[in-house]
Amino acid sequence: MRKQPFYWLYLILFSAKAAFSQQTVNIWATDPSARVNFGVEKLKTALSVAGYQVTLNKSIAKNSYQIVVGVATDPVFQKLTLGQKLTLAANPSKESFELLKQPTSPLFVAGSDASGALYGCLELAEQFKKNQRLPQQLSLKDQPEMVLRGTCIGIQKPVYLPGREVYEYPYTPETFPWLYDKAQWIRYLDMMVENRYNSLYLWNGHPFASLVKLKDYPYALEVDEATFQKNEALFSFLTTEADKRGIWVIQMFYNIIVSKPFAEKHGIKTQDRNRPIVPLIADYTRKSIAAFVEKYPNVGLLITLGEAMEGQGQDDVDWFTKTIIPGVQDGLKALGKTTEPPIVLRAHDTDAPRVMKSALPLYKNLYTMAKYNGEALTTYTPRGKWADLHRSLSRIGTVHVENVHILANLEPFRYGSADFIQKSVQAMHNVYEANGLHLYPQASYWDWPYTADKAEKRLFQLDRDWIWYKTWARYAWNSKRERPAEINYWGNQLAEKYGLPLDKGKDVLEAYEQTGEISPKLLRRYGITDGNRQTLTLGMLMTQLINPFRYGLFTLMYESEAPEGEMIIEYAEKDWNRQPHLGETPVKVADEVVVHGQKAVEAIERAAASVTQNKEEFGRLRNDVHCQDAMANFYAEKARAALATLRFKYSNDVRDLEKALPHLEKSVSHYAKLVALTKDTYLYANSMQTQQRKIPMRGFEGAYKTWTEMLPVYEKELKTFKHKIDSLKTHSSQTTKQLVLLQPAEVTLQSPQAAWFSAVKGQAVFSDTAAVISGIAPELQALKGIKLAKNQLQSQRTTLTFTTQEPVKLLVGFFNEKKASYLPTPELETDASANDYGQAEIKISNAVLVNGFPPANVHAYSFGAGTHTFNLGKGACLLLGFVKGNQTIPIFDAGMAGNKKNIDWLFE
Repeated sequence: MRKQPFYWLYLILFSAKAAFSQQTVNIWATDPSARVNFGVEKLKTALSVAGYQVTLNKSIAKNSYQIVVGVATDPVFQKLTLGQKLTLAANPSKESFELLKQPTSPLFVAGSDASGALYGCLELAEQFKKNQRLPQQLSLKDQPEMVLRGTCIGIQKPVYLPGREVYEYPYTPETFPWLYDKAQWIRYLDMMVENRYNSLYLWNGHPFASLVKLKDYPYALEVDEATFQKNEALFSFLTTEADKRGIWVIQMFYNIIVSKPFAEKHGIKTQDRNRPIVPLIADYTRKSIAAFVEKYPNVGLLITLGEAMEGQGQDDVDWFTKTIIPGVQDGLKALGKTTEPPIVLRAHDTDAPRVMKSALPLYKNLYTMAKYNGEALTTYTPRGKWADLHRSLSRIGTVHVENVHILANLEPFRYGSADFIQKSVQAMHNVYEANGLHLYPQASYWDWPYTADKAEKRLFQLDRDWIWYKTWARYAWNSKRERPAEINYWGNQLAEKYGLPLDKGKDVLEAYEQTGEISPKLLRRYGITDGNRQTLTLGMLMTQLINPFRYGLFTLMYESEAPEGEMIIEYAEKDWNRQPHLGETPVKVADEVVVHGQKAVEAIERAAASVTQNKEEFGRLRNDVHCQDAMANFYAEKARAALATLRFKYSNDVRDLEKALPHLEKSVSHYAKLVALTKDTYLYANSMQTQQRKIPMRGFEGAYKTWTEMLPVYEKELKTFKHKIDSLKTHSSQTTKQLVLLQPAEVTLQSPQAAWFSAVKGQAVFSDTAAVISGIAPELQALKGIKLAKNQLQSQRTTLTFTTQEPVKLLVGFFNEKKASYLPTPELETDASANDYGQAEIKISNAVLVNGFPPANVHAYSFGAGTHTFNLGKGACLLLGFVKGNQTIPIFDAGMAGNKKNIDWLFE
């Protein structure tokens, strides 16, 4: 359990530096470490800028203001404090510090360790900057609440590199020129230490082939010799500079990914989620980790077991305990060391408690990490089974770290709500019982170091999003700060930033905090997912609001990452049945976000006329406020249109659709305003521009990444809706939908040996059970399915090898229930490869009923002409057969589960 911090001071007195002796300051650092010396240099610079003559001596200097900096347990430092009859705190926690001075004594900066002494120097410099005086008497103690306070940088890109898969980005100057810019690294590391961050995470799919050479696999190296040497120099520089600032560098990697030259040499894929652990790949990975640890023994490792290997199974435990940990131990053995470097296990697409139970007897220096609100920021009141997971990890006895991840619902607009962030950090402690922070960039993670702003010269995230880094750091250090004082603090920060009086600085804070509620509320009440496959700021289709399950609704977001409340479809059904509503409703959120937007605009406009510095950046912030106001109104009107449309589902009264129409018209009008506000100010809305992005539209080859591209989609949606209303008013009933019979394709199945079944009622679908089709969508009834044994599907991974002379699609039925014995549905939230074959989207919902099983949804996997070996995974499913690749598969709900009528056709 974390220790409760003790805080602040009982007396600070500052006197004017009038006497000549006060113009000279002598600093004695009793600890010679690089970390303490860095703090002393920062303190020296602050005093020198103010006109003091600063000397550095290893003794007490006469006729000078004396500062002594050191570690409290150092014998020399202890002797000096005892000589002044000063008593230091007993048993100080890591990274804590004390500032002590009596009228006749030196000023002592006492750190519990080198990091504490460093932070004490920074605190004294900050106190001096604020007061412009050195104290004659002082007693101040401080320490961090969170053990780990870190930021991350993705060494990744918005798009795939040619010929590569997701996360595969070797470290090269051509791909990442910024990676080798030492001046930029110094700026970033200085930002970190100023905000008292102590950990830097570098994210990459498979970094080892850019950083180490393997004796047994020399061909695995992914970079040329010159680049390899640059990478060595970079890592040496980065780790050295980070260490002197008290920052621990942690290299992240995904599992299982191998280097491209290694894969080509052995005729395998670089990554395959459904591939079993094989000795060759395990040996390569173990030796890669060993070589890395041997070369960089002070660099930590962040492990992602999921995504690139099957999650939630024994493989995860085996891979962690038989490959990763032994690899680290091999590296230590080669060095003759026993001090374990930290390993952080992500609880992403893996059973982390189970893995940790097996790992702790083998390795002690372990940490865990899990996403705070998925890949978004939605609430400071997390609950449900996701909160249970965090608490279970926190209670293992190791430090649990909260991962503020991706922020897909915030980008690209600026975010700086101190109130929301403070409450979120408090929830990390009070709800999740965690004691660490891992922070993603606020926006444009995939495009680091640049922002999405359209400017003459591209802006740096480090500059634009300063308040993002500062707020999280401030509350990771101390989350219990009083709200009135915080309003003054941030008001002053913003006043200083924009050259404003304090009251106007508070207006800017008000704008930040009002807009800070908009995106979280919208996503948690209207969204499809907390993952980055949805770009909230681009809007949503009407079909996504009225039929979210069609788009792979991620229900965990509503159950755990939102206050108790109702989805749009739940609200509509309750409203029709005259049932009482519960908690946060879609109507409530629609009303609230409009008010938030209005108040934010009013606040930013109150401050605008008084801005005297950083005017261009203020203008961009001001525009962002107006953008979020327009977005709030767009969603509010569209949600109201969705509720009225859903009422038609029950009433069959066209007047309900007529009530929806003006709301939909207004939503398009607000979106047009959003287009006008963004077309000359933003390059894109979302930094991930790959096929994984699905909501509101598929982001294939960088399409649909701007509001200008989306406006015609919403205008067409409106036009279609008007036409359908007119048709309904003219005709008494909906025109019967024409049946589109899917035509089977000719495919030669090499393995496994299997019989085929006709996709019609009464046919058995497995070779070892009597389960038969009891209902099926008519569109599928010409197909021939592959009949395999259910037991085989459940006990081992299904691999198909087949040949086709033309492009085809394999239709697979996934049972609509999460169960270990069923093949998991393709889910981009946990599997980045879940759309590699175009399979992520449900094509036909509730398409097949099989006796004794839940309804099955149909997904389609696309293949070109040729011979393919396809690993589907482990779990029961329906292999419904192949159709021609050029045949369009209609997207609809077949209603085999007895669900009420589908009304998506109103907008399509």
